[in-house]
Formats: sequence, structure tokens, C-alpha cells
Amino acid sequence: MRDTVPSSRKLGRTEALAMARQAHRLVAAKGKKITTIDLRTAPPADDVLAGLLLGPTGNLRAPTMRVGQTILVGYNDQAFTEIFG
Repeated sequence: MRDTVPSSRKLGRTEALAMARQAHRLVAAKGKKITTIDLRTAPPADDVLAGLLLGPTGNLRAPTMRVGQTILVGYNDQAFTEIFG
């Protein structure tokens, strides 16, 4: 299944958290720091999850993509190589 959301559509906290609750893993990259969370066995509190998903404007950070059951937020070469090979 492929779902594309145009970048002009801003996703806020509610939509971002709902998207994360449907996934099994979150990989969030901020600069050189990569945070990986297993959302099935150790889901964080909403505030922690929102801190990884949302930017300073309160909208979903870019780029964000869902690959299978993994959500990848932000850009990092190492994370992209791990997920896409």
C-alpha cells in the first residue's frame, strides 16, 4: 500500500501520534543522533513521541516516510542505508 501526502498538507500532533501508533518501529534522526524505538514493546509517552516526530512549528518533521512497519523521521545517511540497503 502506498500513501502519499503532499508537503503542503501539514500534519500536527494528533495526526503524527496516530500515524506512530500504527507502526512497529520509529527511527528518528536529528543531526547525527539516531533514536530507534520499538513502539510495540516499549511505546514512549505521547510527549516523548511528539518530541521526536514534530518540529519547532508543531508540524510533522520532514522528511518523514513509512516503510513497512517502520516510520523514518529526519534525514541521516546511516539510517537510510540501514532501512533501504
